[in-house]
Parts: sequence; structure tokens; C-alpha cells
Amino acid sequence: MASRVLQTVARGLHRTKTGLHASRPATVTVRSLSGLKSLFVRKVDPRKDAHSHLLAKKEDNNLYKIQFHNVKPECLDAYNQLCESVLPSIHTNPDYPCELVGTWNTWYGEQDQAVHLWRYRGGYPALTEVMNKLRQNKVTGEFMDYRTERGKMLLSRRNQLLLEFSFWNEPVPRSGPNIYELRSYQLRPGTMIEWGNYWARAIEIRQQNQEAVGGFFSQIGSLYQVHHLWAYKDLESRETIRNAAWHRDGWDEVVYYTVPLIQHMESRIMIPMKTSPMK
Repeated sequence: MASRVLQTVARGLHRTKTGLHASRPATVTVRSLSGLKSLFVRKVDPRKDAHSHLLAKKEDNNLYKIQFHNVKPECLDAYNQLCESVLPSIHTNPDYPCELVGTWNTWYGEQDQAVHLWRYRGGYPALTEVMNKLRQNKVTGEFMDYRTERGKMLLSRRNQLLLEFSFWNEPVPRSGPNIYELRSYQLRPGTMIEWGNYWARAIEIRQQNQEAVGGFFSQIGSLYQVHHLWAYKDLESRETIRNAAWHRDGWDEVVYYTVPLIQHMESRIMIPMKTSPMK
């Protein structure tokens, strides 16, 4: 094909005393090449607003923080006891506009890891208010002691600030026992809106057994990252429910069109801690 194009371009040149000049057919060829290129270049429509405004819930000004703590293997039990003694007191204190949505240990996936999910009702101002109070209020001096002791037990830690997709239900406490799956997707930059459009339809397919807990996308931390949180009775029911989705109209299409948007994906199976609101 390339040789035919070159031959066409060559025929479109004629020699003069001053050198080579393009005749009219060459212009047509260049235009045809531009048209050919357009077949292979994916057009991206310019956005008129931030995807946080287009995809997040308008009625709730909620901000979420997810924490990943990699614990020294020999300290995991002590770490869990420390969290169970301190985190519920923050969750239940009416002076702090925050809630502990859930707290877990990873079972399959990255080992010796704890995952905590917090909700701040009121967005960034609520987050700032909570952190200032925890650092300054003498009554909650135990939190600073908690951070000091926690630091001795950790290998590393990281967090992200998240917003909730408008088409997912707000995560609420659940009775158990359940296992939880956190599926994390690193998307190609610029594809978040497309992801949201497909999953707005897909979530209806995956709500048949009430397994959908929450869906979030990152605002600070690793960007263009999505987290989907699911609840199952056990690994067997997880397999059954996921396989059943393939027999529902539309699920295969969602997978077909969203897989190309993903750069990397990861799954964690998690077990709730004793004091987690999600059992």
C-alpha cells in the first residue's frame, strides 16, 4: 500500500527548469492520505467541564479517603488491635464530620496489608476540619499516640482522595459475614468519562444480588484510577455471581468496550476487621 502511495506522489511531480513541482493530482493524494490517517486516529471530543463535576453525585458533597497500610508481618495482630481501639472513637464522635465506612485486612492480593475507607460529609472543608481537630484537641491526644505507635508497625503507607460515581449507591454498613473485593483500575488518561458512561449501564446488571457496595474515582494521589468495591458471602458465591453476569444482556458489551480503557488492574479480597461497619 505504501509503495502505491509513493508511486502516486511521484506521478504527481513534474520536472521544470527550477526543480520539481507538484501537479494537481499530488494535492488530491495528500488529502486522501489525511483521510486515511483519520481512520486510524481516535477522535476525542473536548470536555466542557471537569470529570469530577460530570461523574460525581451532585446532591451529596462527600469526599472519601482510602488508606493502604503495609504492615510488618510480625506486627499485624498488634496493628489490628491498635486500630480497633482508636478508629471507632473517631467514627462515633459527633464533633468530627467523618465516618469510617469500612476497615479490612487483605486476604488475597498484597499480603499483610490493611485498607481503611473514610467518608467526609462536607468535602474538603470537612477533611481539613477533622485533621485540625485531631492534631490540636487534647481530648483526642490518643490519636497522636496512635499515629506514633502505628508508625513503628508499618513498612509503607499511601492514601488517595476519592469522589463517588453518581450511579453507584452510597456505601452503608452491612451485616455479615461477608468477604469484600476491591477491584482497582488504572485508566488511560482522558477515558474517565467513557468509563463512567459504560458503567452507568453496567451497574444495573451487577446489582441483582446486592453485591455492589461502592464505586469511586481518584482526585488526589494516583490519578485516573477507579475503585469498585463488592461484597460476597464467600469465594464460591463470588464466582457464581460473576459468571451469571455473562448471561445477562449487555454485560459482554460493557467488558468489550471498557477493557481497552485500562492500563493496569488489580483485585484484592479483603476480610473486615472486628470493628468495621461493613461486616
